[in-house]
Amino acid sequence: MKKLFVLALCAMMLMSAAAMAEGETKSVGIVQYATHPSLDNCTEGFLQGLAEAGYVEGETLEVELQNAMADMANSDLQAKSMASKGVDMLVGVATPAAMSAYVAARDTGIPALFVAVSDAVSAGIVQSNDAPGGHCTGVSDVLNLEKQVQMIRAFLPEAATIGVIYTTSEPNSLTHLERLEAIAPEYGFAVEAIGITNASEVAGAAASLIAKGVDCLNNFTDNNVVDNLAQVLHLTDEAGIPVFGSEVEQVVNGCLATEGIDYVALGRQAGLMAASILRGEAEPATTPVLLVDECTPAYNSEVAARLGIALPDAYAAAQDVKAE
Repeated sequence: MKKLFVLALCAMMLMSAAAMAEGETKSVGIVQYATHPSLDNCTEGFLQGLAEAGYVEGETLEVELQNAMADMANSDLQAKSMASKGVDMLVGVATPAAMSAYVAARDTGIPALFVAVSDAVSAGIVQSNDAPGGHCTGVSDVLNLEKQVQMIRAFLPEAATIGVIYTTSEPNSLTHLERLEAIAPEYGFAVEAIGITNASEVAGAAASLIAKGVDCLNNFTDNNVVDNLAQVLHLTDEAGIPVFGSEVEQVVNGCLATEGIDYVALGRQAGLMAASILRGEAEPATTPVLLVDECTPAYNSEVAARLGIALPDAYAAAQDVKAE
């Protein structure tokens, strides 16, 4: 009888421990590199995904969210501070923040997860997409540039040159530029690209591209450019030149059209992945990077009317996201 009692007690303790583990509060430190709609949507979706998986902020999840304001030094400092507090996971939203999280978590035992990193291999934070091999994995926003170029050709049948502004230190922008330069000639386009080193150069680069006579501008997921999109649109509107965005929110804010990514959905996938790692069901080293490249065609009818550009028949079903 005594033996049965002891066995029953042990079973109860194990069940209690399992229940506690299931409801255990976890802590996540998030560094968002800048404030602009696509990254805001990533963070929103990330927290949604965690909540769906049972990690609800204020209940079973403690969240420290910091914004680096597009400053790499801030990003590094914020990630290091979170790591020193012993958070259960470090998260970087956008490539620069992901690099900060990767370095800060290294040799600490803290897993790092990235959201919206276009080329994690070039950024040096995974060994490969299929087998990250270290303490970091995440969800990649892979722009479907072929569909984007097809869209540009449909909207601008006589156009010859696509202008691009990119930050020379952002691996995601370098990767996208290389791909665009390979794809564009197949559709009769040349690419005129101007590299910048910081946000203060965005407006000057836009003015230079306009002066060079480009027919349109195309955005990547470049943080300096997207964070200062209003400056670009002010200049291009005056010149009567359309800008094609890399995601829907940019079109809401004044770009003409996009074959872009739904960043809330992308963030949600990252949140679900994070939950698996937090529960101990997965390890970053063996969790493949999730590549998200599904496109959502959208256009802004007010911008199209202002520029005198007709909606192509091929995009008659595209979502009209004109600002309310």
